[in-house]
Amino acid sequence: MAGMRPAWVDDTLFPFTSRFLEIDGNTVHYVDEGRGPILLMLHGNPTWSFVYRDVISQLSATFRCIALDYPGFGLSSPAPGYRFHPADHARVVGEFVDRLDLRDVTLVVQDWGGPIGLTAAVARRERFSALVVGNTWAWPVNGDLHFEMFSRFMGGPIGRLLIRRFNFFVNAMIPAGHRRRRPTAAEMDHYRQALPTPQRRMPSAIFPKDILAAQAFLADLEHGLPTLADLPTLIVWGDADIAFRDNERRRWEALLPRHHTVVLSGAGHYLQSDAPTEFADAIAAWHNQH
Repeated sequence: MAGMRPAWVDDTLFPFTSRFLEIDGNTVHYVDEGRGPILLMLHGNPTWSFVYRDVISQLSATFRCIALDYPGFGLSSPAPGYRFHPADHARVVGEFVDRLDLRDVTLVVQDWGGPIGLTAAVARRERFSALVVGNTWAWPVNGDLHFEMFSRFMGGPIGRLLIRRFNFFVNAMIPAGHRRRRPTAAEMDHYRQALPTPQRRMPSAIFPKDILAAQAFLADLEHGLPTLADLPTLIVWGDADIAFRDNERRRWEALLPRHHTVVLSGAGHYLQSDAPTEFADAIAAWHNQH
């Protein structure tokens, strides 16, 4: 039921208070733990705020850690007719920031959280003071064979079938995105339970196609990125990612001149879950210095 924490969420694995906010008919789940400088953490596909749980546990003693689930992901419920495209999620995130009246925010992004969160930050520049950029991107990748092949296959009929019928993104991509450690059975269950039916997996199936289909959205974001170029930025990069490579990291370093880069050797795509202690340590150390 929308607005309620389901019984399958293990309080020992996810020991945070679940909060819910109605935004444009969507019931948005989020956690808001600790006091101090604000860290707004945004997830990718097919994860939810659960992917940041160890980082939140470590940092909430000195930071206010906020992590939300996009409509259709995690414990959030979409409004009728919600379309699940990155532009839709970016509008929800922006409204979320406004509704909580968040200011002096450090935005923490990874995977689709990058395009979604940075779009919201460009539109509300005055509310954001720093960036933490994990393995992600924020520009069109049409024509890059690496991304083209993935998007065309996983975003095509076969890929959508694999995702919706067999929960492929959870069952295959989450283990593949962890290179330092193997997600436990209990952790995998928390990702499967969040996307338990073919209909519920539709949002996860839309994202792969949008790597190419959202070209206009990504081009608009790329055009707006200079708005954020003056922000102090921590780039935390897992160098064993199957999706984002050194090319993308170097592009971020060129786009955001006030950056400090920490490479997590051997960490995979879901680096905040694969190497949570180092991810959190990097944020804490950097935040104390800038």
